[in-house]
Amino acid sequence: MAMEVSLVAQLLNDTLSPDSTVVHTATESLDRFSHSPHFPFSLLSISTGGGNNGQSVAAATYLKNFTRRNINSENPNSKSNVSKEFKDKLMRSLLQVEPPVLKVLVETFRIIIAEEFVKQNNWPELVPELWSAIQNSNLISTGANCEWKTINALTVLQALVRPFQYFLNPKVAREPVPPQLELIAKEILVPMLSLFHQLVQKALSDQGRIEMEMEMILLIVCKCMYVTVRSHMPSALVPLLPSFCCNLIGLLGSLSFDHGVVPDDQYFLRLKTGKRTLLIFRALITRHRKYSDKLMPDIINSALKIVRCSTNISKLDFLSERIISLAFDVISNILETGPGWRLVSSHFSFLLDSAILPALVLNEKDVSEWEEDVEEYIRKNLPSELEEISGWREDLFTARKSAMNLLGVISMSKGPPMGTSSNGSSASSKRKKSEKNKSNNQRCSMGELLVLPFLSKFPIPSGTNASEARIINDYFGVLMAYGGLQDFIREQKPGYITTLVQSRLLPLYKIPVSSPYLIASANWVIGELASCLTAEMNADVYSSLLKALTMPDNEHTSCYPVRISAAGAIAELLENDYPPPDWLPLLQVVISRINVEDEETLILFQLLSSVVEAGDESVMDHIPFMITSLVGVLSKSIHPRMEAWPQVVERGFATLAVMSQSWENFIPEETEQIESSEKWISGRTANGKSLSALLEQAWLAPMHPVDQDGEVRPTPICLDDSSNLLRSVMLSVTGSNAIQQLKLSELLLVWADLIADWHAWEELEDLSVFDCIKEVVTLHRKYGLENFIVRQMPSPPAPPVPQQSIIEGIGAFVSEAISQYPSATWRASSCVHMLLNVPSYSFETENVKQSLVTAFSQAAFSRFREIQSKPCSLWKPLLLVISSCYLCYPDTVEAILERASEGGFTIWMSAVALVATGSFEPGLSTKSEIKLTAMTLAKVIERLLGQQKSGVGLSIDCFKSLLEALVRLKEVQDEMEEDEEDEEAEEDGDEEDDDDDDNEDSEEDELEETEEEFLERYAKAASALENGVVVEEGDVEDQEHEIELGSLDEADEEKVVLSLIERFHHVLIQGHGIPPHIVSSFLDAFPKFSCFFQQ
Repeated sequence: MAMEVSLVAQLLNDTLSPDSTVVHTATESLDRFSHSPHFPFSLLSISTGGGNNGQSVAAATYLKNFTRRNINSENPNSKSNVSKEFKDKLMRSLLQVEPPVLKVLVETFRIIIAEEFVKQNNWPELVPELWSAIQNSNLISTGANCEWKTINALTVLQALVRPFQYFLNPKVAREPVPPQLELIAKEILVPMLSLFHQLVQKALSDQGRIEMEMEMILLIVCKCMYVTVRSHMPSALVPLLPSFCCNLIGLLGSLSFDHGVVPDDQYFLRLKTGKRTLLIFRALITRHRKYSDKLMPDIINSALKIVRCSTNISKLDFLSERIISLAFDVISNILETGPGWRLVSSHFSFLLDSAILPALVLNEKDVSEWEEDVEEYIRKNLPSELEEISGWREDLFTARKSAMNLLGVISMSKGPPMGTSSNGSSASSKRKKSEKNKSNNQRCSMGELLVLPFLSKFPIPSGTNASEARIINDYFGVLMAYGGLQDFIREQKPGYITTLVQSRLLPLYKIPVSSPYLIASANWVIGELASCLTAEMNADVYSSLLKALTMPDNEHTSCYPVRISAAGAIAELLENDYPPPDWLPLLQVVISRINVEDEETLILFQLLSSVVEAGDESVMDHIPFMITSLVGVLSKSIHPRMEAWPQVVERGFATLAVMSQSWENFIPEETEQIESSEKWISGRTANGKSLSALLEQAWLAPMHPVDQDGEVRPTPICLDDSSNLLRSVMLSVTGSNAIQQLKLSELLLVWADLIADWHAWEELEDLSVFDCIKEVVTLHRKYGLENFIVRQMPSPPAPPVPQQSIIEGIGAFVSEAISQYPSATWRASSCVHMLLNVPSYSFETENVKQSLVTAFSQAAFSRFREIQSKPCSLWKPLLLVISSCYLCYPDTVEAILERASEGGFTIWMSAVALVATGSFEPGLSTKSEIKLTAMTLAKVIERLLGQQKSGVGLSIDCFKSLLEALVRLKEVQDEMEEDEEDEEAEEDGDEEDDDDDDNEDSEEDELEETEEEFLERYAKAASALENGVVVEEGDVEDQEHEIELGSLDEADEEKVVLSLIERFHHVLIQGHGIPPHIVSSFLDAFPKFSCFFQQ
């Protein structure tokens, strides 16, 4: 054992060697040693050796990774194989090691307890042994020579309770407290809180003197209590909550927020304890109202003492400000509860005047951040992520945001109702929303009675006082307050909102020398109120924002936040269907300010995309000019041998993609008129030329890095947007000459190479690629493309090596999509049918088609084998891909399936037969799917029986499915004919039905979901997820589309089946007991086949 420890220690040292060969050899040796039963003990011995600290940390890290690999927490049926001997030694080590090693080694402990203690409850001695270790540790025991360290023992306790901070079983609507947590609370936390009380009293009595170890104990105990009560409330803790909270309030009272205090390490720990205290209060208020209501008076008084220190906020460190932020949040939490109004309402005036407004006014830190870290200023003070004012938010982090949130909660509060129901009420009672709104509207909110009158006391800066710092600072706070009141303001009448904007916001833009701090905040407020602005001030709002969007920098002050917030506000207005009175001035301003060397251009590109999407037909006439302008700007920024494009160039490509897509989407509405218009034709042609020139510069110019083979390759960036632009170029083609002029064959070759090597799959990244693939095939069918199926040999002096053609690059991309990306399966499968069935393959190009069939069938069958165990919707596209391949080259596909799996052909064919039956869900739905399946089944039967292969049983199963498929095909064809005949009548009927439905819906009151219903619904959803009853990955909109069958679409399936039955009816029908209902349905649909089924 000692020799093994020494050898493992040496190997760990070798893994830190600068020589890669030595590292590789040491790693392989450690992997071999890892199979030894003594290996984890060796690592643990090295971790606790105390010699080389770096080696100890390395051993602890290796042990953590080794333990994670060997405990399969993902398998609910797995059993941990950690021995009791190792667990005991690990516990002893944890209680003794130094802090750097403890930090890593405790991660190993967490991995083990998650399996042994939390999941399996297999470590009964853990809790009593840990409490014994805490009692006998060096800072708690009065005895001498204590071998255990108190900080280590409490760190182990923290790791032990940490898994219980969340609910463990989402399938249970109301999960009880886990018995393990009850045990920890009873055996450790309850006696620990008694000790905690003594330590708090000692800490508070030592005036001005703070001990590091004592503060660490207080902090860890608070962390343990926080994770314990975050979701659950162990019964043993309930009686101790009042005394515990009293101790916490005492610790909060010891904190100082005097900006002259510079926190040392000990006091920093006290601040962290104060932060954890407020988090505990929030958990008690939001999760355990039953036990916290009586504690709220003391909690609110403690929080009020903290928030009054917001006047010093600009001079405080981050942690102190975070504590003030949490104190605001605690008050918001309490105000949202039943007793909250009674406890907080008497302090409203104090909060507004002495806490909230001081946190909102402009201060020195704001000015410093504006000048030195403008992005941080925008993130903190113009918070576009501010979504919902609520007492339950947990993502506010800064005192200003928390103060704004509290102001919003105060403004929405209306106090207790004037009367109560004789029947009482409960949180779970079901009430109609209309009844709640009616009762709420009978009482005035604090926003009307208190908040707005308070804010109106502060005058708006004007020409006479615009230079006074106090006026500017205070009004900055007023603007921040309006942002916090957005939910309240949205509930007011339109006339009130108009008055507010016209009297308190828009005048700021007319001041001769306006403060950029105020203008930026006013921009943000307008954006936050976008959903409730009235049409009458439309022109004034846009005029003001355009003025802000073009505001130049002052001599000493940058106006970047002003311009950025103006762009954000305009985007918010457009998103909320509040368009400008005239689109042209807005477009002119944005286009004129776009410059790729300007840091604001990224935001302007985003704004331009929003304008184009919102403007729709109002901006269509300007798109060709804008595309030409942007291409000119972007062309200047694509430099030789760029390894990566700047972010602004990527955003520029995205904006061009939005423009080109908007242009194409606008076409279908008035196709005949538009396509006959010379203006539209010339615009589309101009777009194609401009975008082709940009792609040519990006892809074809000799300016890209050279790969290992000496070949120039373009930068594989913006694949989605580039594909969108390339598709627009193809759509602009009106003849073969245009293909040459636009260099489409060359561009498509580069694009095909790029997508063939693409592996960064994302949900949105490949959408345009698949659309582009379909357009390429369509273009080739119309005009023929060079290098589409076979690529021409390169010219000398390049070696005469055949290179990848366009369709081969596309094929590689599609195969990878099928293999690696479930959400792309439907789109990729659709492309397979198109690539195999639409192009015309000559005798010389059959090898290309065969290579595609090989790649597609291998990828589809491999993916099918992964999901074969449970039928799902992804079966259908994968099986149909193999079907298309099989109809092209049956022998090739049979060989591929048999190589991939023993009996692979039978596996595939049996699955196809199952999908073709009426019992499979979701079954075959479109005409093309059913026809492809029927033709495949017929082909298989013919080959099995015609070649006298041993597959009569499979042939009979396929024949039964074939009969069902033909019946379903006949039904779909009949339905399509009926739909065409009755379309107009149905549309009229639908309109009348819609009117009736609207009237019925308007009469029904919407019922709010109760807490019990919510929990029950989510528990059912969790059970469904575990049982696999979910919608598989894939795009629903792609599942109902017809697939391309090419020449197969002209085949007469009835003749094929008739020929099949004529040849093999004695095998297929006689004596094999085809179910009567299948025969009956088939003969009802096809009476002419009756003669073959007569007995």
